[in-house]
Amino acid sequence: MLPAMTASSPSPAAPLIIPCVDIQSGRAVRLYEGDPDRETVYFESPLEAARHWVGLGAGLVHLVDLDAATGRGENRAVIAQIVAELGVPVEVGGGIRDRTGAEALLKSGVDRVVIGTAAVKNPELVAELIAAHGPERVVVSLDARGLEVATHGWAQGSGLQVAELTPRLAEAGLETLIFTDVTRDGTLKGLDRELMREVRRLWTNTLIVGGGVANTDDVRLLAQEGIQGAIVGRAIYEGTLAYPVSL
Repeated sequence: MLPAMTASSPSPAAPLIIPCVDIQSGRAVRLYEGDPDRETVYFESPLEAARHWVGLGAGLVHLVDLDAATGRGENRAVIAQIVAELGVPVEVGGGIRDRTGAEALLKSGVDRVVIGTAAVKNPELVAELIAAHGPERVVVSLDARGLEVATHGWAQGSGLQVAELTPRLAEAGLETLIFTDVTRDGTLKGLDRELMREVRRLWTNTLIVGGGVANTDDVRLLAQEGIQGAIVGRAIYEGTLAYPVSL
């Protein structure tokens, strides 16, 4: 069972901080502004990275297959090992382009799949997966520069605005949306309050932020804006945000 949005939070109003393990070439890395050629390697083994965060109390781990997202390969065997051995719920994104790929991950024990580019290119896929598996097992990730959605591992602009997609996703039955500010991901620049406020206005169901969380000030900002959680990588790997979070 997936944890509640406040399961590992220090108080009922605090957002859930979800550790992220980005996998590229079989290692746990973080990218700067989503650029696969600007990586920092934090763990040689993604499994060890995931175990590290679980050991500190994580009740949910977010995995991203960066190679699958960018078309450079895939890390499905590594992901399968993590799912089999970790002992807590795992959500997986990156390169999930169709129903077959999504359902293969769900059948392998992944608790929920994170659909990115495919949700933009093929919105019907989201509705199909939700109808078949329930809204608790399907998440959509909208990655954007400002409010323009980016696709294919953030390499391409879609020409679509977040405001155009959120009504379609709500109609498809989506409960949880991840919004990532590509320009701040992996930079430790902190969140853009006005952007967060606008996305919160556009999406009234469960909203998780990815990209830009740098410290406790950003976590407080999320709480103030009524955002339920954040996927965090570099800040907790480098210690600018202590994990578990205590406000």
